Amino acid sequence: MKSLGKKAAGARLERMRASPLWAGNGFRNVYPIPPGLRDSAVAMPSLRDFLCGGERRVPNAPLPADNPLDDWRKPARSGLRATWLGHSTVLIEIDGLRLLTDPVWGSRASPTRLAGPKRFQPAPVKLKQLPPLDLALVSHDHYDHLDYPTIRELVKTGTPFVTSLGVGAHLEAFGVPPERIIELDWWESYHHPGSDLVVTATPSQHFSGRGLKDRNATLWSSLSIRTPKHSVFFSGDTGLTGQFGDIRERMGKFDLVMLEVGAHHPAWGDIHLGPDNALKALELLGGGAFLPVHWGTFNLAMHAWDEPAEALLARGERHGAQLMMPRLGQPMEPAHAERVHPWWRMVDTVAAPPASEPEAEAPLPKSMSWPLD
Repeated sequence: MKSLGKKAAGARLERMRASPLWAGNGFRNVYPIPPGLRDSAVAMPSLRDFLCGGERRVPNAPLPADNPLDDWRKPARSGLRATWLGHSTVLIEIDGLRLLTDPVWGSRASPTRLAGPKRFQPAPVKLKQLPPLDLALVSHDHYDHLDYPTIRELVKTGTPFVTSLGVGAHLEAFGVPPERIIELDWWESYHHPGSDLVVTATPSQHFSGRGLKDRNATLWSSLSIRTPKHSVFFSGDTGLTGQFGDIRERMGKFDLVMLEVGAHHPAWGDIHLGPDNALKALELLGGGAFLPVHWGTFNLAMHAWDEPAEALLARGERHGAQLMMPRLGQPMEPAHAERVHPWWRMVDTVAAPPASEPEAEAPLPKSMSWPLD
């Protein structure tokens, strides 16, 4: 399948092997796992758990969504605006430039359209409706962050891509010209031509792979996005690590922090944050307006679909966090963010359809490993 991508070779592979993060046959995490971060008493979920475990994992009605096209036609008053388009896909408008994080418009987080975690509903805008982009950012190569059909469409727009070491091989296989691919090791930066925008790949604690035989064959990163006036942090996928403190020390504080809160599990504490650890990561980063991502779009864990939002709202207010929890497609500026309105509570109050035997989710081919993200 073309969606599997391609392994790195030649000069690209040589550059990867020169990275201090290369461990002989793949990339590695560098920080030790703190005690208690991963609950070793809880077993890793099985394929059966993914298919049948948990309750309320999918909303019983469409999530409310806004159409941001009119807002996008006008510049942000403060110069910094973010529009959550689902999962980890956010359109960032920063001092006249537009960046798109982990663009995913596909119907499934999967190598095939016939099986795997299905999107709750389409993105609030069609991919072809996006305004011109200055950069697309791809944190790592998992299917819910690097989506083959989406990349195939973005190729037509001429958008450059900034990504982690090795992921460029996938992008080239999907049709992106090599001259439009910028691959970064941790702490390497890309200076956007003709502007003061700098994108820096920063550490995260995760893993990579699109099949059984390419585990950790490409790097995973968080990303720092800075201009002289504004700064944004995007976590990609990560567990809690002291490296967030290193990022603050080297990059400074951020106006907007986007951290993953969904698809968490007690056995995944070293590779995913969840609401509690996201708030700890926010503190290590020095605060900033907090826009949660990686939730409300795909059924990737056993918790209820809205549990990350409920938990974050309850605990975030106690921590004094400046939460930004917009509806899908609702543009928000950190400088003018309003008090959180828990819109997700409206969804399950909508009358559910008559009870019937649920349709079984088709499993992925046996060549694919879990979890996908």
